Amino acid sequence: MQLSEFDYFLPEELIAQRPLAERDQSRLLRLDRASETIEDRVFGDLPELLRPGDLVVFNNTKVFPARLLGRRVGTRAQKISPRNPAARQHLTGEVELLLTRDEGGGIWRGLVHPGRKVPVGERLIFGGGELEAEVIGRGEYGERRVRLRARSGSVEAAIERWGHIPLPPYIHRPDEPADRDAYQTVYAKQPGAVAAPTAGLHFTERVLARLRERGIETTEITLHVGLGTFQPVRSARIEEHVMEAERIEISDSAATALNRAVGEKRRVIAVGTTVVRTLEHVARQHGGRIEPGHDETRLFIYPGFSFRVIGGLLTNFHLPKSTLLMLVSAFAGREFILRAYAHAVQQRYRFYSYGDCMLIL
Repeated sequence: MQLSEFDYFLPEELIAQRPLAERDQSRLLRLDRASETIEDRVFGDLPELLRPGDLVVFNNTKVFPARLLGRRVGTRAQKISPRNPAARQHLTGEVELLLTRDEGGGIWRGLVHPGRKVPVGERLIFGGGELEAEVIGRGEYGERRVRLRARSGSVEAAIERWGHIPLPPYIHRPDEPADRDAYQTVYAKQPGAVAAPTAGLHFTERVLARLRERGIETTEITLHVGLGTFQPVRSARIEEHVMEAERIEISDSAATALNRAVGEKRRVIAVGTTVVRTLEHVARQHGGRIEPGHDETRLFIYPGFSFRVIGGLLTNFHLPKSTLLMLVSAFAGREFILRAYAHAVQQRYRFYSYGDCMLIL
């Protein structure tokens, strides 16, 4: 398939820049795959839109403050016109390091900007020297392997103190203290993500309580969202795209609940595309069963994919030509999804991470 088949028009003003004051007051576009009908609802209706016996699966990954702002060691500041911030960054040695993966032993992967000016052997300091990164390896598109050291305490504590929440690039403002809570699901537990599983941002404790009251079962898995979620598809033929590896974990209790639901032919409702990729990856590895354990997935889901586990999907609206748009198109049909997106644009839904959502059944 061609990348151009997954394009659509979106006015920039529909890209949500801030969350709503009340998470569960977002709008919800309900899609019925069988009848290809679309219905405008609100997220607070979700418990009534599901059936008793459904199993709702959450991704409990937790976003950590992965964006570090500092400078290169030994670079001398110069007086630069504020009208040219790119030149200022170039000459003063200001640098941004976006951590993406902890490899253990103090070694991390991350993206450096500006990448071309940071060679292997370079040292970067953050928080006035409280945290230091030594570049020990170089990859494509600005990726580096770095060795992190903290002046005192643990590296993790230093990251927590000096790091910023890595808001997506389409949010055109600096992160704020409020984003530490807003860009996090209420059920986040396992630190390791550089982006939130945004379908879960709409949930509140009162909605979770109503799900339980309705006899709707819930369980949790973990997929630590990496930068691959924002990486563009660079090939004209989507089949040539390769996904970044992301770490996943399924507990014994989650595997038991999932296999029981599938065996009893109850619907498994994924909260977000990360849950879909986790469960479908594991099912493909184990003949349709969900086995507990740790793994990595590079599963790329696009139209033609055969789903083994998922019977419903709650998801936000995704970028044009993105792998996430391809995944929802695989689940509901490309033409139906693009028609639903056109409806959402016409009805002025809010798009992307802090925006509204859709429920596909």
